[in-house]
Amino acid sequence: MESTLTVEAAAKILHVSPQFIRCGLKAGKLPFGTALDMNGRGKRYRYIIYPKRLQAFMDGNL
Repeated sequence: MESTLTVEAAAKILHVSPQFIRCGLKAGKLPFGTALDMNGRGKRYRYIIYPKRLQAFMDGNL
């Protein structure tokens, strides 16, 4: 299984806020990860960010 990054780590790498990452993942606008709705009501999410996809995104390949 591929390791994942935290929202905070991805935000630091991209020089943006963690909230920007969370909102982008929830909206499906950031292709390097996903936001999983843990209870089906939109109140609690788990964020999965894949390092290889993040690198591809930064390289312009995603």
